Amino acid sequence: MFRSSSFTPGRLLTAALIVGLCALVLVRSPGVLAAMPPPVYHTLIGGLWAAAATAVGTLPVLLSQSFSARTYDAALGLGGGIMLAATSFSLVLPAIAASKGAGNTPMAASLMVGGGILIGMLIVMLLERLVRSDNVLDNTKSDNANTLVRAWLFVGAVAIHNIPEGMAIGVGYAGVDLSKANALTTGIAIQDIPEGMVVAMALRVAGYGRLFSAALGTLSGVVEPIGAVIGALMIEASAALLPWGLAGAAGAMLYVICHDVVPEAQRRGNYGTASFSLVIGFIIMMVLDTAMG
Repeated sequence: MFRSSSFTPGRLLTAALIVGLCALVLVRSPGVLAAMPPPVYHTLIGGLWAAAATAVGTLPVLLSQSFSARTYDAALGLGGGIMLAATSFSLVLPAIAASKGAGNTPMAASLMVGGGILIGMLIVMLLERLVRSDNVLDNTKSDNANTLVRAWLFVGAVAIHNIPEGMAIGVGYAGVDLSKANALTTGIAIQDIPEGMVVAMALRVAGYGRLFSAALGTLSGVVEPIGAVIGALMIEASAALLPWGLAGAAGAMLYVICHDVVPEAQRRGNYGTASFSLVIGFIIMMVLDTAMG
């Protein structure tokens, strides 16, 4: 954990610039992108919100604020629960409904969605093998150039995990009603806050500067709006892909939750806090999603 330090004008200015730039993009996007098809437009805005949430998560590191491991694990657990409920109510159930709407029997629809979930999980597992973060943060016995390369490799490894989240946002806006897609995006964005924090924190602990750590933590979330647009365009190209897209996004998110979010939340031994927060997050998202639906 980091020790608190005084808020110098330079640090406050840097933090304000990061938050201000994210807000500026979000505010000006509607006027600049109004000509886009509505699903793609909403998708891009949702992806930008998720990326901005990742940037917000880096602020405690940028400002050298101290935060307890229990608080961090609670935030991860809450985000995991929100993502789990969003996967169930905003992806899996709409995928089954879309498959039935295409003329499939309930059994065929369920099997199709199950197959899509497996495909989504396998895709993320394959993507993980492309970039690995093992030992890339060990900056001992190396020059600055190699240190920078390893930092980028670490960010790339984390960004791989953000691709399915971004695609889930895109598939949601292209395939389900706007309120459910907004709920899904909210859940992913909330989860992205501690995710941005862990990237910046890991780089900071490895010896990198505050600004550098926060900047690369922010960049790890840039792939989300890109993945979101790709997901939306995929569904826009063929409505028949909707059940598969929703199910694939669900499988990808389930894998990220089980393989990354939950283990990370419990790694420091705060099992009760992480589990309780996960259940609370699930309940909150369930209520929001079903109430909006």
